[in-house]
Amino acid sequence: MTLTTNLNLFDQFLVPKLLGMSLLIPAMLLTTVLIYNPQDRWLSNPLTTLQSWLIAKATKQIMTPVNKPGHKWSLMLISLLTMLILNNLLGLLPYTFTPTTQLSMNMALALPLWLATVLIGLRNNPTSSLAHLLPEGTPTPLIPILILIETISLLIRPIALAVRLTANLTAGHLLMHLISTAALSLMTTSTLLAGLTLIILTLLMLLEIAVAMIQAYVFTLLLSLYLQENV
Repeated sequence: MTLTTNLNLFDQFLVPKLLGMSLLIPAMLLTTVLIYNPQDRWLSNPLTTLQSWLIAKATKQIMTPVNKPGHKWSLMLISLLTMLILNNLLGLLPYTFTPTTQLSMNMALALPLWLATVLIGLRNNPTSSLAHLLPEGTPTPLIPILILIETISLLIRPIALAVRLTANLTAGHLLMHLISTAALSLMTTSTLLAGLTLIILTLLMLLEIAVAMIQAYVFTLLLSLYLQENV
């Protein structure tokens, strides 16, 4: 009985299928409807105006700490932010799952982008990039230890990016699953407790929407900070 419960608990992270076909690609394509499609009009509607304002604000927040040479990354970082937000919110829809709860996908995003920032720093300013491995004024006996610690902290950055995104989204979805299961079980015994549980579930759903957007923003912001150190 315990094995069945555990399987059901984590079934939400499996790719849903219909008639043997994966529903992931149609669900991800459906989110593209929310992306602004430029049209030849003098006046834009309120939705496109709001979307353009949000993109402009996000670009300003993310690119503010980055030097001018790094501003060429703005299009890619904003595209990454938009993709992460849409994928994070995808799991809140029925018959879908969150692709970013898969550690393999998050590592596939974090590792190449982090490596690109490191390689840019080594190509453009190798002295400054290598200087981050050894703080100024370090006593001579501590130099090997500090270089080792700083190297490990540098190499662990993409893992931290991927694990942070995966863990936050996974924990929230598991908690929502447990609370919804409790609400269904309480409907036959106590209507009052079931109603309170549903209210908690609704508030948790709103929190998950905020977490989905915040985690996408944090992922992109940390990449911009890594870029700042190397441009």
